[in-house]
Amino acid sequence: MTSHLVALCFDANDPVGLAQFWGDFLGWETAEDDIALLPGDDTGFRIRFLPTLARKSGQNRAHFDLTSTSLEDQQQKVARALELGARHIDVGQSPEDDHIVLADPEGNEFCVIGPDNKFLADCGFVGALSCDGSQEVGYFWSAALGWPLVWDQDQETAIRSPHGGPKITWGGPPLMPKNGKNRLHLDIAPPADGDQQSEVDRLVSLGAKRIDIGQGDAGWVVMADPDGNEFCVLTPR
Repeated sequence: MTSHLVALCFDANDPVGLAQFWGDFLGWETAEDDIALLPGDDTGFRIRFLPTLARKSGQNRAHFDLTSTSLEDQQQKVARALELGARHIDVGQSPEDDHIVLADPEGNEFCVIGPDNKFLADCGFVGALSCDGSQEVGYFWSAALGWPLVWDQDQETAIRSPHGGPKITWGGPPLMPKNGKNRLHLDIAPPADGDQQSEVDRLVSLGAKRIDIGQGDAGWVVMADPDGNEFCVLTPR
């Protein structure tokens, strides 16, 4: 049994506003039941926006790499993002880099990748969730989700669903320091015929641990992967 990826969750000071930005930019529809976006392509997971009073502190450990089909398309996508409320930021990229680094209205980093990137060539607009992380954590998530490794070289790893969609990548050491709870986290769930506790036990055997972030008696279980990144295990669905 393996879990499936239900959603990528953003902590947001203005969940409605941030959902509006990403929905308009990605072309995804808003779900009726909560502040979430439904994929308009083969991405396969929702994006949810969860209210928080905490302000963003430091660079996120995960960000979207968004693809482009030509230099003109890249510029058009950057211009569209800026029009919706994004801004240019400097995270140490060089002028020679073919990607353009932006931040959404709450400062969450993302990149619009140049058209010559072969690694993301068949991944759609959302090319990858690019993460700061170790080789060990790449192996963990491959086993947790049952997604095969599609890259494993020089301590850099990447996985992708057998059904296609975006990749999840980890850049290897050195890792950036973790500043409190991550702004982005994954929600996963066992299959409909699975069991939450059994899945939690399996994830612990793979290297995760249960943690307490003040969730109380919530129906989901909060865990941390081998690099300390929080994620939630929901009830089967």
